[in-house]
Amino acid sequence: MSNPNPLRDAAPVLPGDDGPSERWPFASVLVVDDEPGMCNFVQKTLAAEVGRVSVAASAEEAEPLLVQQSVDVLILDIALPGASGIDLLKRLREQGVGCEVILITAFADLETAIEALRAGAGDFLLKPFRGVQLLNAVKHALERTRLRRENWVLRRTLSQRTPPADGLVGQSVAIKGIQAALRRVAAVDSTVLLTGESGTGKELAALALHRLSPNAAAPFVPVNCANIAPALIEYELFGQSARPAQGRPGQLSTDGLFVCAQGGTLFLDEIGDLSPALQATLLRVLENRHIRPVGSEHEIPVDVRVVAATNRPLREDVEAGRFRKDLYYRLQVVEIHLPPLRAHKEDIPELVAHFIGTLAPRLGVAAIEVSEQEMNYLQQYDWPGNVRELRNLIERSLIVGALNVSALYQSLARTQPGSGRVDSGRGAPTNLHALEKRHILEVLESVGGNKSRAAQLLGISRRTLERRCAEWAQA
Repeated sequence: MSNPNPLRDAAPVLPGDDGPSERWPFASVLVVDDEPGMCNFVQKTLAAEVGRVSVAASAEEAEPLLVQQSVDVLILDIALPGASGIDLLKRLREQGVGCEVILITAFADLETAIEALRAGAGDFLLKPFRGVQLLNAVKHALERTRLRRENWVLRRTLSQRTPPADGLVGQSVAIKGIQAALRRVAAVDSTVLLTGESGTGKELAALALHRLSPNAAAPFVPVNCANIAPALIEYELFGQSARPAQGRPGQLSTDGLFVCAQGGTLFLDEIGDLSPALQATLLRVLENRHIRPVGSEHEIPVDVRVVAATNRPLREDVEAGRFRKDLYYRLQVVEIHLPPLRAHKEDIPELVAHFIGTLAPRLGVAAIEVSEQEMNYLQQYDWPGNVRELRNLIERSLIVGALNVSALYQSLARTQPGSGRVDSGRGAPTNLHALEKRHILEVLESVGGNKSRAAQLLGISRRTLERRCAEWAQA
């Protein structure tokens, strides 16, 4: 009879537990063991459950594989020829390789288990183990991987942006048309291109599309292509096979955003700002559903729906040679245009009520009342910053305790005939573009030319503001 060992039940099988029933077609497992029989057993056990199972006979053989390909779970024997499994695990953690590790061994005691856990192992199996124990250990490791990626996305999202309000608000014909289009498209996994001016709610529409889809429980990962330095965006999107060498830019996610969005939606905002090289790479990803991490010689299959957005006229960029025609048509499988707020002003009262109702509790302040006259001013104004500008106005008004429409009133008074407030020598704008230009220039003047502050007050990005100013300078 074998001696009792406290480590033998490291991966217990509960009564009636026949192992995990789900499959992980996009998962990758690397087995490092010098026993061919054990490698063969693990391969056969996992072959029908995971997408790829690789093997190595030593730590020295395993390290190049970990650099060349993305590995979700590393099944690592402690007793190896050359460097031990624990030595390899320590080196991997020092290099920033964060894959889940299941250590296996035929001889172990409590001290070995403690050393393994301190080195960064997530689980421990004592040989000989059954197939169901191995499947359960891999299942738990992949679940930890999924949670780690989701937590990384959540932290990144919370640090970079304020979460938008849920749902598209409004009862106008324009908004109802967008809602109907999103419901139709949500049932399929086609690529979607969202167009419209800055601040019209393109990310909100992408989030609504994701939540209406069958994969609503999977991750929704937003990324603004214009806010990431060109040298870093390839790392952000596709990840890397190992930690960057000293002197390389940034501390980046090993997995990349495509892998973090596995099974869900990747929202690429400001897609028109991608470099030509990245445009070509993205086209290949959309065509063959595989990505190649930076520094890797192997591709990884991905199951991700891409929703792209732009406030630029991409068709004009295509004609001018600034954007690839083939990528444009690949993104434009379904195109949904979000109208500017000035085109559906009848939704402003409902938007105001919505922003007050959601922002006041978040800010910890009392709701404000909006008079009929104030609402009239809000509906006369043309909102060059669109819904984002309206939201920012409501947030500022909640902080100070009253709706401040004086700037809107002064702008309207200066531009409406018969108001008695038209600026001398400048005349009234005759169209919406002129009114937008007048208002933006006035806001810039009020902050002494500080474009960052002006963009914040207008509810638009600094890049959009600079683009508008450049267009006016060329006119």
